[in-house]
Amino acid sequence: MIQETIKQIESRIENSESLPPERRNELLGLLAKLQSETRELAKTHNDQAQSIVGFTQIATHEATRSQRDARLVKLASQGLRQSVEEFEASHPKLAQIVNTISTTLSNSGI
Repeated sequence: MIQETIKQIESRIENSESLPPERRNELLGLLAKLQSETRELAKTHNDQAQSIVGFTQIATHEATRSQRDARLVKLASQGLRQSVEEFEASHPKLAQIVNTISTTLSNSGI
């Protein structure tokens, strides 16, 4: 399920006309790192890993919509950040990746 969702996010980013190429490439690189980190997390905390990927999907959707609603982008980004809070100490790399994705989506200037 996680891998399937990651592929959907990847497709949305790749097909987004509203993302500049450099932002698209940055997000795809971060998504690859997120995939690796959530794969590890899923071994011990599958539900939480699915939540993180799910919030990433929602935040990506909101940030790449043709008619972007800044309020929804902010809410989705907050949810994404909160989904990883409990893992900041045990999985700092995961937390850093998620926070970078969230910030990148929020600041995409779309």
